[in-house]
Amino acid sequence: MTNNIGISSDLERNSIASMAQTRQQLPIMNGTSPAAKPIEIAIPQPFTANTRLHLHLTILATTLILFVTSGGSDSGTSGAAMGSFVYAMPDRYNPSQPLSTTLYTSSESQDFATRLAKVLARRTGKAVHVGSSASFVDAAQGGTVEEEMAGFKRIVEVVMAQIEARKGQ
Repeated sequence: MTNNIGISSDLERNSIASMAQTRQQLPIMNGTSPAAKPIEIAIPQPFTANTRLHLHLTILATTLILFVTSGGSDSGTSGAAMGSFVYAMPDRYNPSQPLSTTLYTSSESQDFATRLAKVLARRTGKAVHVGSSASFVDAAQGGTVEEEMAGFKRIVEVVMAQIEARKGQ
């Protein structure tokens, strides 16, 4: 005798129940694709002896997610302030001028995060999320424009190299 869902025997009903139970016991994993795994990189901050820029980069098919912070070897494992969080995306009508919006504002890092998000959006053609709490006050001259731009350039170089390295994967 067939029931409402078309199962004709107790054997089939038990088989389906067993499959459902087995399926529920399997672990659910997020980000199993090699391209979706976050990349953590620490690079020396230009013009400083012991400060590093820490990058946490996730490369997805249509999106980049980048968090940047700075810390010295003496800073230990203490957390950094959140900084600014900016979203940028390429403009279909004017590709040289990406669109951006600040999702969370910290006055010390908003300009840096916005510029970084726009440059990466323009170079990659992808939507970009950038969180930045990088500080250049520990640099040799206290965080001049030249020191900040050298750090900015180095971050862009490292991120673009990571993207190029993952294109074949």
